[in-house]
Amino acid sequence: MYYLFMDKVLLPVAPSKLQIKMKNKNKTITLMNQGEINLLKTAGLTEVTFDVMIPHQQYPFAVYVGNKFKKQPYFIEKFEELKNRKTPFQFIICRFAQKKWSYGNNFKVSLEEYSLIEEAGKGFDLMVNVKLKQYRDYKTTVAPLDSDDNEVVIEKERSAPEPIKSYTVSSGDTLWKICKKYLGDGSKYKTIAQLNKIKNPNLIYPGQVIQFE
Repeated sequence: MYYLFMDKVLLPVAPSKLQIKMKNKNKTITLMNQGEINLLKTAGLTEVTFDVMIPHQQYPFAVYVGNKFKKQPYFIEKFEELKNRKTPFQFIICRFAQKKWSYGNNFKVSLEEYSLIEEAGKGFDLMVNVKLKQYRDYKTTVAPLDSDDNEVVIEKERSAPEPIKSYTVSSGDTLWKICKKYLGDGSKYKTIAQLNKIKNPNLIYPGQVIQFE
């Protein structure tokens, strides 16, 4: 026999059938001349499905905490709460063999969906189809900006041409450096030299005004 707990709520009647599906996310691919290989990945989330009876009246085989009978609305309201709460809860299975503890399961789950099933042959007793999915804790990770990429971006921003019409030469300037900085292309120094009627592009002096247009 076994007992099922959903968020500390003991289900009064153990399901006659319980399916626990341990899923995996491995991927099989075919390599040229090597055939199929299996790429092993992190295991998928476990899924649990079962049908459970919620009695309309107290039966000798039904189990309640403190042997105190609880009516159907108590359990239906709990199912609805677990479906809408947006937080995981504990799902526990306690198994016994010959009145001795055998083994169990205890993990976090979410209530994915549930269905209420009413059958004429079962009187006022209610069947509930339940689908649970394992919840795995996780946290978000902030990826740092790569320093090399950052330097490249900054360098590109610094080297972008500035929209100016003229420039006054400072000590240490060359016409090639000025064109590189303000036009984005140092090879334009010959064109700028012709525009400013500079016979020798290698000879410029502080205070000289260079026109760009």
